[in-house]
Amino acid sequence: MSRALLVIDMQRAFDDLSFWGPTTNPECEANVAALAAQWTRAGEPIVVVHHDSTSPGSPLNPDEPGNALVDVVAAIEPALTVGKNVNSAFYGDPDLHAWLQAKEITELVICGIQTNMCVETTARMAGNLGYDVTVALDATRTFDLTTDVAGLGVVTRTADELMATTALDLQAGGFATIATTASLVD
Repeated sequence: MSRALLVIDMQRAFDDLSFWGPTTNPECEANVAALAAQWTRAGEPIVVVHHDSTSPGSPLNPDEPGNALVDVVAAIEPALTVGKNVNSAFYGDPDLHAWLQAKEITELVICGIQTNMCVETTARMAGNLGYDVTVALDATRTFDLTTDVAGLGVVTRTADELMATTALDLQAGGFATIATTASLVD
């Protein structure tokens, strides 16, 4: 086997829009389910990654109900489950890179939440580590983002803008190829 599907942070906490704010791509979960079904049919490995926040008030804290995986991902029988508390799945436990190398996996298809955070960071690291990376953009989603940036003032981007920027950065930067779910399933 040389290909694996990485499903990043598909957790119930991200359904709480009162915490995260406006989102985009309501088809994300259905597209993740389609990818997982394709990988299961093909007998290819699926890696499920979950974020375990160390912040006591975070809905992603392991003590909070939002830490649970969404139903379609909870139903997956993963070849590996990785817990992390930072953006990159390569800094989780167990060691994703070591597992991929032991399985001789060279190609990764990445999906999940948040497009411009954990998905993008994992894709960038995977590209830098030499993996052939594809991001199924329509199987990701994110949220509007606003912050005060030194020298720029308050910067705001919509979830749609962030998804487009991530796609541009990953593909034009040579980290990953951007694909649609339909192009990856039979």
